[in-house]
Amino acid sequence: MDLQLKGRVAVVTGGSKGIGLAVVRTLVEEGAFVVAVSRGGSEGLGALEGPNLVHVAGDLMEEGFAEEVVARAVGAFGGLDVLVNNAGGPAGGVVLPRGAFLDGGDREWRTIFEFNLFAVLRLTRVALPYLMERGGSVVNVSSALARQPATNNYEYAAAKAALSHVAKGLAEEFGPRGVRVNTVSPGVVRTNWWTDEGGVADMFAGAMGVDRDTLLDETLPGMLRLSTGRFVEPQEIADAVVLLASPRSGSTNGSDFVVDGGLLKEM
Repeated sequence: MDLQLKGRVAVVTGGSKGIGLAVVRTLVEEGAFVVAVSRGGSEGLGALEGPNLVHVAGDLMEEGFAEEVVARAVGAFGGLDVLVNNAGGPAGGVVLPRGAFLDGGDREWRTIFEFNLFAVLRLTRVALPYLMERGGSVVNVSSALARQPATNNYEYAAAKAALSHVAKGLAEEFGPRGVRVNTVSPGVVRTNWWTDEGGVADMFAGAMGVDRDTLLDETLPGMLRLSTGRFVEPQEIADAVVLLASPRSGSTNGSDFVVDGGLLKEM
């Protein structure tokens, strides 16, 4: 299926690995011009190097960086059609997963909200005038945790819930101005955060007395009652993101697509 993205200009945050890298790769394969934003490069991003890709390195929490990102997109490719707000997770020395409510304080909450909500809103605010010029779209990557409160990761889940909420309002305000705003909410995704040496999988595996592969392939899917029996792959999230970004989803606005392997059980 032709997603009608050839020649369109996209900004993707968190674009050097995991979900973001899969989104960048898919957009490039569809013929889009892509500005990948991340703190640093990666082997995977380097493999995509070419005339359709620009990498902008920096911290989305730094003042003025949002303006720099949009300026690079407009300067390199002449405009902006798609904004994918994918960057999220831990930042500023805050480690995820987080524990019980009393284990954290204001610093953790402020840092997580700054990265997962306010940095997203800042970049969106800068991008919207350009998106309105060309009838563009915004896709925010939220989380299944935005819908499912738990007794841990309070700050992250609350920030993602706020992001999903704001996206719905933006869709209502800017839909009549030609800009669609949608959300993708992943469940448990097999990213570097889990699989890197010394990462979360190793931490959980040690605590549970199993090896990393058993934990990822059997233990956690069973504990989380994933009806597919496995973690979500980054490409599966990217496919949903790129479809929502595409003109082929021209009547989809204000929606939240859950891609979670059956994690959420409620209606």
